[in-house]
Amino acid sequence: MRLPDDAPTLAHIYRARRAIHGHVRRTPLVYSEWLSGRYDCQAWLKLETLQPIGAFKLRGATYAMQRLEPEQRRAGVVTCSTGNHGRAIAYAGRKLGLDTVICMSRLVPENKVAAIEALGATVQIIGDSQDEAEAEALRLVREEGRTYLPPFDHPDIIAGQGTIGLEILEDLPGVESIFAGLSGGGLLAGIGLAVKAANPDIELIGVSMQQGAAMVASLEAGRPVRVTEQASLADSLGGGIGDHNRYTLPLVDALMTRSCLVSEGAIARAMVDFLAQEKLLVEGAAVVGIAALEEHLIDLRGRQVVFVISGNNLSLETFDWARKMARNTG
Repeated sequence: MRLPDDAPTLAHIYRARRAIHGHVRRTPLVYSEWLSGRYDCQAWLKLETLQPIGAFKLRGATYAMQRLEPEQRRAGVVTCSTGNHGRAIAYAGRKLGLDTVICMSRLVPENKVAAIEALGATVQIIGDSQDEAEAEALRLVREEGRTYLPPFDHPDIIAGQGTIGLEILEDLPGVESIFAGLSGGGLLAGIGLAVKAANPDIELIGVSMQQGAAMVASLEAGRPVRVTEQASLADSLGGGIGDHNRYTLPLVDALMTRSCLVSEGAIARAMVDFLAQEKLLVEGAAVVGIAALEEHLIDLRGRQVVFVISGNNLSLETFDWARKMARNTG
């Protein structure tokens, strides 16, 4: 697949880091005794759960909103989201004094909707898919003149997420494998741009849930395709990649080493084990890499491995569901 001429670059990521410094947290890379011992490797956790909104999405949203022109700011911002991007836009919008509208489908958990509303954004619940939510956001662009900031397919969003890759390289120069959740591809594309520039041999593994993995289906088809969205413990990985995807599809195609799909049972067990071993309560999308190790028996012996722990925005009701599922499928 051919990259567009205006695709983000490593220089773009460095500019993003300078811009978001002081607005977004530089998150720690923490050694995991549990995973290291279990898989005979050196395993590290990139804790994006420590961002002010509890998820990595704040990086891209902050950078993209900072770069808006004055007339774009006055028009107000609209986006579609499965939860965390919407919360990031709402948070950054409140800091910058911008009016924000977040369009989401009925599959988004209520706790994520409430968190966005608490930040002062207007929430519109539209349909049963990310594609329907995106259509509503684009309608508001046409009819109200709002500025659209998509959740992943935007150079500034990708560059902002890429700052995670710079931090990983600085804290662990010898990193050999990185596991990250794969949805629209902004996280994986950004990290890949940063780390592959330093070492093309770094293994980049994208992980999605088995049902509704739009990026994986699109890579197989060689073009954006729509998938049927279903409720998942990894709800923030849901949604399509956009019918006119310009950046993330070719970037993921160029940068990702391989992808893995994981079952709901494996995600549930990873969530429960992560709380038991690391004492951290995180959403399903944050531990799909760990679920992949169990389900696909990936050999990491002797390797330096990073797991991007992407977010912790889940309700206790969702965790109870995961605990019951883990008990029934374990």
